[in-house]
Amino acid sequence: MASVRPLRAIRPVAAAKIAPATLPPPGTPKVRVLPVRPVPQPKPEPRKVPQPGVTLDGGWDKRLARGMIIPDATIDLHGHTLHSAHDLLDAALDRAIRRGDRVILLVTGKPPRPDSERPHARGAIRAATGDWLAASRHAGAIAAVRGAHPRHGGQGALYIVLRRPRG
Repeated sequence: MASVRPLRAIRPVAAAKIAPATLPPPGTPKVRVLPVRPVPQPKPEPRKVPQPGVTLDGGWDKRLARGMIIPDATIDLHGHTLHSAHDLLDAALDRAIRRGDRVILLVTGKPPRPDSERPHARGAIRAATGDWLAASRHAGAIAAVRGAHPRHGGQGALYIVLRRPRG
């Protein structure tokens, strides 16, 4: 070790001048100062989002997303009021289930644009279809509801996939 020399000369670092601590006057009670720690924020609970494809296998979802499925029936709700659209949807679902259809194309019309300045309820039928299907007497026969491919209407339509009849 005696023959080893450093490549560069290392200068000693001058110690920074530290101000002497000021002492409190005699007779003052000692106060202990704790460091400030940030208050731990509770972690937000993950939102429970329905998993896409839970009721359908990957093959179904791929074919629906690519528009490779040909619907067995089409229900067009254009020009209907909320009441008449609900009645038409219920009757059409009843017929499709009795016939043994698997995929129904439900044409509702496009939802309103977010930047729309119109105060009226445009897209009311589209907004109500999810609730109608969930509360329907046919809810047990519906396997899944998916957005339609552009060739079948895109944002203005939905696929309703029905369960296979048992027995």
